Amino acid sequence: MYKINCLNPIAKVGTKLLTDNYTMTDNFAEADAALVRSASVHELELPDSLEAIARAGAGVNNIPLDKCAQKGIVVFNTPGANANGVKELVIAGMLMASRDLVGGVKWVEANKDDENIVKDVEKAKKAFAGGEIKGKKLGVIGLGAIGVQVANTAINLGMDVYGYDPYISVDAAWKLSRHIIHIESLDAICENCDFITIHVPALPSTKGMISEDALSKMKDGVVVLNFARDVLVDEDAMCRALESGKVKKYVTDFPNPKSVHMKNVLVLPHLGASTEESEDNCAVMAVQELMDYLENGNIKNSVNYPACDLGDRSGTRLAIFNRNVPNMIGQFASTLAEAGINIPSMTNQSKGDLAYTLMDVEGDVTDAVLDKLMAIQGVFKIRVIK
Repeated sequence: MYKINCLNPIAKVGTKLLTDNYTMTDNFAEADAALVRSASVHELELPDSLEAIARAGAGVNNIPLDKCAQKGIVVFNTPGANANGVKELVIAGMLMASRDLVGGVKWVEANKDDENIVKDVEKAKKAFAGGEIKGKKLGVIGLGAIGVQVANTAINLGMDVYGYDPYISVDAAWKLSRHIIHIESLDAICENCDFITIHVPALPSTKGMISEDALSKMKDGVVVLNFARDVLVDEDAMCRALESGKVKKYVTDFPNPKSVHMKNVLVLPHLGASTEESEDNCAVMAVQELMDYLENGNIKNSVNYPACDLGDRSGTRLAIFNRNVPNMIGQFASTLAEAGINIPSMTNQSKGDLAYTLMDVEGDVTDAVLDKLMAIQGVFKIRVIK
């Protein structure tokens, strides 16, 4: 029986997938796995029982990845599950920045008691006139699950779309419209585009990438959209660019003491994935990832361990966590062979300094055998899945 703890409310369409082999617990300290959305795990003591954490969303900055990796706790996320919800909001952000829809709505609200509003609106609406996005150039920085959908939708809206992602995956490339212009530098995006939208994770290499220098290279009157992470933008530099008119509008989904006081900014209350459909999709994917890992040892969409899949388990399976060093597989095989244990199938994958091995075994895996495997230098965790 696996115990699952929810650190945030998780859509029931996901948790109802759990079978009789699972039970919910309110006590994180006794959990075998945890489901989380926005709650911070950094301050929590990670119990020895914890095997995995699944984030019902894409970003995992609320989870201590390295600490989890060192303890053999696999951290999952749900890439693409909320992509459509974010994509739709990005498109809405472009439209709001182009047409001053927010200013228009505020004017109507402020003048709702005016008996002459029908006549007065014809004079007032000139203040909210804007432009159309059709025919404009959109630069998409980051062509992952969300960036690809934004780019493809913008093509369908008649925009000229430039895409920049030096690390684009094969899967994303297949999904990308052939009409999107591949750009090989961030500078080219800045210099050419009327709208620029960012869809990259917050990494040391990406934090502050929309810098003073990047902003200086942008076209006058550019619109910048940030529905990824606030730290990707140097907000002091953005504030100056907005004040000078270099940037026409900054649309961000991340309210903070700086962003909410900027001139010509549209700040949304972190609504990117806040749709019923996105929450349902993320919950379903997160639960499926946990179940496949707990029952079969398979890893898909982990952010701290490599993808590794040996299919459905039919008997005893060993999952071994170890350092990515030579001759580990040979030592595993020799140890099991000495105990008369056969290995009908196995797979091994690595990610950086860490490696993960799955082995289907035939024979009695005793505590003595496990002790010998754990004694191999570099091994730091073994799961026996029956």
